[in-house]
Amino acid sequence: MARSKSQPTLVEVTENDVPRRRNRINFFELAYQRIEEMLVTCALQPGRFLTMQDLQDMTGFGRTPVHHAVNRLAADTLIVIRPRHGLQIAPIDLARERVLLRLRRDIERFVIRLAAERSGPSHRNQMLHMERLLRDKRDSLTLAEFNTLDRRIDQMILAAAGEPFLEHTLRPLHTLFRRIGFIHHSYMAGDARLDGTIDCHIAVLNAVANRHVERAVEASDTLIAFVDGMFDVMETRIDPSLLDCSVEPLLGA
Repeated sequence: MARSKSQPTLVEVTENDVPRRRNRINFFELAYQRIEEMLVTCALQPGRFLTMQDLQDMTGFGRTPVHHAVNRLAADTLIVIRPRHGLQIAPIDLARERVLLRLRRDIERFVIRLAAERSGPSHRNQMLHMERLLRDKRDSLTLAEFNTLDRRIDQMILAAAGEPFLEHTLRPLHTLFRRIGFIHHSYMAGDARLDGTIDCHIAVLNAVANRHVERAVEASDTLIAFVDGMFDVMETRIDPSLLDCSVEPLLGA
């Protein structure tokens, strides 16, 4: 009797393969979040030149996650890749970013409307909890603490809106204006208090959580107008070296 041909061996995927893939994705996201945070707080100064290795050393992540993060941030126009010269943290152009604020206003109107219309009980519960947290800690929040909560608020609104495409559109805009807020509150004398921006966020959360669509859109416009007011101050009072570190700082700054 002829021997039967052996059956082809199936490649078995074990459970151990799944965490490795998930961990790799987490490293990509964590590297992005870490670099984005350093951009917002100007630990990576606008205008600064550096290398991929510099970012690896600063973040503690390996080449692949950092490379992945840099490509995303370059697409977001936050980092400039200069062939044969390394990387540059994009200088801040106040005139350009003020134009982009108008774009954010229009997109936010659409997102806020969707969030107010589509939010489910879980979304609304999270927003009301965040609203209470902001009210309770209104007078004691540090800028770093507020920025952490601000990221979560952005995520809540986008989750309630239920359209994944919007996250990729708004993410770089949120980063740009979170950095503007950081510079404004950190370096503009007399403008360190956060109660104005906190009150704007409370109004947005309350309106969306209660599904008051038009009031939510109005609250969003008020928040954008608050940010626009920061530009009025910064355009006349900001030290230019804070917007581009290659510029010589002003005497006495």
